[in-house]
Amino acid sequence: MRAMIFNAFGPPDVLHYEDMPDPVPGPGDLLIEVHAVSVNRVLDVDIRAGRVTHYGIKPPHILGVDPSGVVLGVGSDVRDFDVGDRVSVTMGMPGGGRYGIECDGGDAELTVAPAASCVKVRDEIGFAEATVISRHGPVAYNLLFNMGKLQAGQTVLIMGAAGNLGTIGIQLAKAAGATVIAAAGSQARADIGTSLGADHAIDYNAVNLKDAVMDITGGAGVDIFYDNIANPDVCPLGIASLKQQGRMVTAGSHGGPVVPVDFSTVYSRQLTIMGNPRSNAQDALPCFDAAAEGKLKVVIDRVVPLSAAPEMHALIEADSSVGKIILDPTLG
Repeated sequence: MRAMIFNAFGPPDVLHYEDMPDPVPGPGDLLIEVHAVSVNRVLDVDIRAGRVTHYGIKPPHILGVDPSGVVLGVGSDVRDFDVGDRVSVTMGMPGGGRYGIECDGGDAELTVAPAASCVKVRDEIGFAEATVISRHGPVAYNLLFNMGKLQAGQTVLIMGAAGNLGTIGIQLAKAAGATVIAAAGSQARADIGTSLGADHAIDYNAVNLKDAVMDITGGAGVDIFYDNIANPDVCPLGIASLKQQGRMVTAGSHGGPVVPVDFSTVYSRQLTIMGNPRSNAQDALPCFDAAAEGKLKVVIDRVVPLSAAPEMHALIEADSSVGKIILDPTLG
């Protein structure tokens, strides 16, 4: 097989497209022909650059945490998958490891992943869409429903309205019957939220976030504050927008990570602040169902051959506004 590998941390040109031995599945694994894998700003670009050494990766390493493709082989202990199944790989692995972090990832023509980390993909969903959903959908679902306990009729403030976690969170919350306030750092990005079903949009660089939320909710505030940015100027206003016994849920901190918190607000309103970037593989299934029913759309910037990975890493480093980029090894 061919794979995109880096042997040392550094700029995008440390990535090399090389011939490598085909991987062999263990008893509990699937051998997958990769048709799509995304380029993540932190889990691919920053890791390759050596900016996030706390992940513990030591080159040589194959990146790619969210491949989707077709099963070519199953391990002897696998019972729930067959050759020919369309699948996506989610990050969580048995024992607490992370696919693509503690093991080589999916930036390759073939990859091996634990069957327990994989979910079947409905025929109505393309591989590129499946990769975006399997990467961000289970995290968004976990934040909103397992952690946030979101219910129909409640109100949720979703930051990063144009980002992947934001766009999926908006749509899952709307499908559940919530009122959604989408927020972003420009009106154009906030309007992406309303185009996906959000009831209100806020440009937090043009107005005070808390004041705008209170105007929208008639002074009541929101039940859930959903964040994955940790912007130190804006995040405290999101916390202050929570109503009594409100919940903040978060899975990221690339805009921070240090945020000032008024703890008198936290204890007087009995607020809960919860963080968890992980997810359960099976939480991808309701997201796939929503996509198949037309209730969940993903935002993809482009699909390019896997061989273009160095150029895509450079593009993301140069432009923070670039949307989701998908690498397709079947294109070369």
